[in-house]
Amino acid sequence: MTTPHSPPKLGNAGLLVLLAGQLLPLIDFSIVNVALDAISHSLHATETELELMVAVYGVAFAVCLAMGGRLGDNYGRRRLFNIGVMLFGLASLLCGLADSIWLLLAARALQGVGAALIVPQILATIHVSLSGQTHSRALGFYGAIGGLAFIVGQVLGGFLISVDIGGMGWRSVFLINLPICFGVLVSSRKVPETRRAHAASIDLPGTFLLTLLILCVLLPLALGPSLHWPWPCAALLLAALPLLAALWHVELHQERRGASPLLPPTLLRLPSVRFGLWIAILFFSCWSGFMFVLALTLQAGAGLSPIHSGNAFIALGGAYFVSSLLSARVVDHFGRVPTLILGCVIQMSGLVALMLTLKWVWPHPGILNLVPATVFIGFGQAFIVSCFFRIGLSDVPADQAGAGSSMLTTVQQAAFGLGSALLGAVFAQTLHHANHYLDAALAALAAEFCLMLVLVVCAVAYYLQQQRLPLSAKTCPG
Repeated sequence: MTTPHSPPKLGNAGLLVLLAGQLLPLIDFSIVNVALDAISHSLHATETELELMVAVYGVAFAVCLAMGGRLGDNYGRRRLFNIGVMLFGLASLLCGLADSIWLLLAARALQGVGAALIVPQILATIHVSLSGQTHSRALGFYGAIGGLAFIVGQVLGGFLISVDIGGMGWRSVFLINLPICFGVLVSSRKVPETRRAHAASIDLPGTFLLTLLILCVLLPLALGPSLHWPWPCAALLLAALPLLAALWHVELHQERRGASPLLPPTLLRLPSVRFGLWIAILFFSCWSGFMFVLALTLQAGAGLSPIHSGNAFIALGGAYFVSSLLSARVVDHFGRVPTLILGCVIQMSGLVALMLTLKWVWPHPGILNLVPATVFIGFGQAFIVSCFFRIGLSDVPADQAGAGSSMLTTVQQAAFGLGSALLGAVFAQTLHHANHYLDAALAALAAEFCLMLVLVVCAVAYYLQQQRLPLSAKTCPG
């Protein structure tokens, strides 16, 4: 058991194991996108069933994240990490062996549960086991792997389907997880066991309401566009507002009576946590929407194959990785919020360059002529992601690290689902009216630019507020 006074140290080998585990759930968010057409033909799946296959993973992931963080706090983060990896490996095997779309749907949901047990333990272990420069460096690696996984999923998925190893086709995008799971489990002893000094009770009412809230948001956003927004989808979205109010009331009640709420209001009162949640909502919505829109534009609009479409993201991923490794030094020199603003400016410059590039080279965009713009986008994204975790967890106490990381990651994963729906809706509506893929892509990218501009305004306001805090604190009694 760990205490605040003697936390075990996380070595380089243990950090490597955690980062390898981090790859598993994040790659699976994007790798399946390039396999949808092959799955449709193999299992005779309808468009709605394919939408569900993408949605159930994200819903199960987001719904169980907060509970995964709490279980890790109470019973040991390494223990829950290992259970999550084993569950994820089993679910990946079931996905690879599925002979019907309904078995695949069930296995994908199980994958989401396993992912929700893995992810909170990684960030919480880093948060309580490291400090100073080593903590900052670990967060840089964490951000690098998190961003690269999204890109690697696109590239790796297209490659595996194209080479068709052993005639497995789309099944290989799931079975590739098995050796990674085995290697992580064998090496997990390198990760120190950490937990709260005193176990916290499980917040069942909060968990139930959080589950309903996320289902009411993510399911309509995933299925609404393909079903042409029937009234049940609209009703579910409207139900999210009273559920949010009920969740806040329940969590306040839990806190007042001395229990341990799943989403502690004390954390939400921290300005750094609230701003971290805004970063998650605005930026990660833009990120997932960007990946969705650009992949659709290159494949359906420009006629690129899945493997060539995936390769178009290699330069972005490479720039992201290099930028992530530099992020710790940049943050140390400029500070968290200025680095975040710098990342936004670089990324937004890349968006403008991409819009101009697509306009100039259409209808024959190639990997090489997309490189300059995507390098700027990837470089800026890495600064933003690394600052997201640094800002969001900066004031979180060590004994609430699991709850804090799971709260931030829950909103992050929900935003991933929101982004493809939001920018996808802009894309689809423009395509419907203009009947031209270039116009649709430009409209979606312009919408992303506006959302990023909102994030810059929020960041400047937060920075100015933080700059005033020391002066006001001096004038306060005590």
